[in-house]
Amino acid sequence: MTRMPQSRAVSHIGVLTSGGDAPGMNAAIRAVVRTAHFNKLQVSGILGGYEGLVTDEVRKLEVRDVSNIIQRGGTILRSARSDSFRTPEGRILAKSTMDRHGMDALIVIGGDGTFKGAELFSREHGIRVMGITGTIDNDMPGTDVTIGFDTATNTAMEAVDRIRDTASSHDRLFFVEVMGRTCGAIALHCGIAAGAEYIMVPERAQGIDDLITALEHAESSKSSVIVIVAEGDEQGGAYEVARKVKARYNHYDTRVSVLGHVQRGGNPSVADRVLASRSGVAAVDRLLSGGGAEMVGVVGGQLVYPRLSEIIEQRKVLDGELLRILGILSI
Repeated sequence: MTRMPQSRAVSHIGVLTSGGDAPGMNAAIRAVVRTAHFNKLQVSGILGGYEGLVTDEVRKLEVRDVSNIIQRGGTILRSARSDSFRTPEGRILAKSTMDRHGMDALIVIGGDGTFKGAELFSREHGIRVMGITGTIDNDMPGTDVTIGFDTATNTAMEAVDRIRDTASSHDRLFFVEVMGRTCGAIALHCGIAAGAEYIMVPERAQGIDDLITALEHAESSKSSVIVIVAEGDEQGGAYEVARKVKARYNHYDTRVSVLGHVQRGGNPSVADRVLASRSGVAAVDRLLSGGGAEMVGVVGGQLVYPRLSEIIEQRKVLDGELLRILGILSI
């Protein structure tokens, strides 16, 4: 039976991180814990994501527990997938854990899968839930940017800058694969920032013919070419794209670099620390003002609170204006 969250007083908040880690998650945890204590609330950390809620891996968090973590990447609460939480029986156990510890609200930090689980949990058991975005892919609708995206993009850009030095020295064509299974935001922003000649993203149907045309255009004026490929591109990733190009266009000494999980690590940027801090404070404030089953987002610099039920049914659209800009600047 579906139960709607009740607008009741909050006294004890649980917080967890779920899905892939993102730089800034610790800053968000810190903000949640300190805002909760500022408002005389109890707060508990749930270890290992939803699985920790099912298996009762819970510990109280005091203000000192979150000292000196704002600058750290990863998540002190750890993150893991939970097959148990996907089942009704697992979610019943999760609710029992919350009841046993006296938790009457939950803040989840993660991405699309995390929010789907939170929305279902809220609906089934009447849990007051707030979502904070924590995903490097920037693929969450309802917000301009997600926690971790700025750091990940800067990490990728710095790597491409270094690759460009080598590519220019040896007249090479480099295919650089960045993260983005269903969203090309990292590839697009990194492509513009690093001056890439071409990008390949999941949102656009791009054949090898299109890429070769771009390479032929660049060959007359450039000593090196960088092609950024999102991991979810329909051609099958950077190695496959490079193989197809090499078979038909053998003018360059071709190399492939897959940046992989290095994009998830490292100290969060100023932008991610500030976004995480704003989001953590806002999530607690929203619970105290009667909110629930919502996400904290930022649109045009202002905090917004879209419903989780609406967010999980949408897909974020890649910025068409940035695509146009890339096409102009890559000549």
